[in-house]
Amino acid sequence: MAPPRLYLDWNATSPLHPAARVAVLSALDLFGNPNSVHGEGRAVRTAIEGARRQIAALTGAEQAHVIFTSGATEAANMVLTPDFRMGRTPLAIDHLYYSAIEHPAVREGGRFPREKTTEIPVTSTGVVDLAALERLLAGHHRTSGLPMVAIMLVNNETGIVQPVREAAKIVQTYGGLLIVDAVQAAGRLKLDISELGADFLIVSSHKLGGPKGAGALVSRGEALMPRPLIRGGGQEKGHRSGTENSTAIIGFGASAAAALAEFDERNSRFERLRDRLEAGMRRAAPGLVIYGADEPRVSNTSFFTLPGLKAETGQIAFDLEGVALSAGSACSSGKVGESHVLVAMGRDAKMGALRISLGFATTEEEIDRALAAFAKIAGRCRPAGEAA
Repeated sequence: MAPPRLYLDWNATSPLHPAARVAVLSALDLFGNPNSVHGEGRAVRTAIEGARRQIAALTGAEQAHVIFTSGATEAANMVLTPDFRMGRTPLAIDHLYYSAIEHPAVREGGRFPREKTTEIPVTSTGVVDLAALERLLAGHHRTSGLPMVAIMLVNNETGIVQPVREAAKIVQTYGGLLIVDAVQAAGRLKLDISELGADFLIVSSHKLGGPKGAGALVSRGEALMPRPLIRGGGQEKGHRSGTENSTAIIGFGASAAAALAEFDERNSRFERLRDRLEAGMRRAAPGLVIYGADEPRVSNTSFFTLPGLKAETGQIAFDLEGVALSAGSACSSGKVGESHVLVAMGRDAKMGALRISLGFATTEEEIDRALAAFAKIAGRCRPAGEAA
């Protein structure tokens, strides 16, 4: 009997956490409309507000500053707009500056015209170039509006932690707004929106072990807000209309609570398992390139190139060995192409890279199975006559 498949693609999506599964199943019995005033509606509203508290706790924010969306992509499109209000007063945002390694949901620019967006370069090690950011903002003319800057906290491919706190100081100096994609950071780094210096954070349910179809835009305050992307009945205090996806939201909250409760245990275990994985891969393939190995990284991610093996070929080879991993980011409808992250780093992106990412259920035995598959695949890439 073949062994069960091995899932090592947790940065793409997570299986449901047991606590989220219980929450979702219970939520299916809460059928009322959360915007109705009768008892059935109030029961759902109470559960949604409980989830809002849980997301606020995860992000170090106030409960009232959490807006639920259908996911991180919608949250990005909601906040990346030149149309803001300070209370009732319109506030013009003239230009979006985003890092070259952002997720496509941010790189597409949201509601900004393409000519009003500029890419911030990164260093060869995959870290946002803060000197370049300062030069760009110094050249921004505020007469037509304020600058907006979008920098992710953790890159989804490399796992490298970006210098968001330092960037926030620069952005504040030039009177700009800072948007932080915290999708890959949530549950892997302690988050506090004010301490980060961010004006808005973006988080996602299914990266945490919650169901797909829920995300949140978290704000530092309530005075400065974007014009709604989805208008209608005025749900979410008028910021996001449409009856809330209560089942997904409740599961999202449960996964966030579990991530906080298990934070220390998970991350110490991830670091031990990742170090075991990378040491074993280096032994099997001394020429292995691990991106970001000398930079601060989240503990669950390893992004690497095996000389002689194209990423898409490697992904198929691992899949045939029963191991699910990614060739870079799984955010482009199944496409496998050049990694924009490697291109931004000035690396040769033609061979691509593979990403192994760990999650709450990953075990040492699974790492050893992955290493056995890696050794087998690496052996096929080794030039004839080279010692194993």
